[in-house]
Amino acid sequence: MTPTDIARVQTYLRRLLGSDRIRIVPPARKGLSVEVAVEDEVIGTLHQDHDEGETSYSVHLTILEEDLPPAPKEPTKRR
Repeated sequence: MTPTDIARVQTYLRRLLGSDRIRIVPPARKGLSVEVAVEDEVIGTLHQDHDEGETSYSVHLTILEEDLPPAPKEPTKRR
């Protein structure tokens, strides 16, 4: 993915999601994934696909269980 591709997708996501905190981080070296971050927190990866002359981009979000808030307690049943 070129720097221009990355900048265009970043602009689109910022506008779509209403946040300038979103960053698309180019890989440190060839072969690594392009990362999607909110400020300094990496939340997923960005992928580019070429099919039948068209280019598309997909974002894969990863949510770790440890990052989620605690699950609500289930109500106890009365008998």
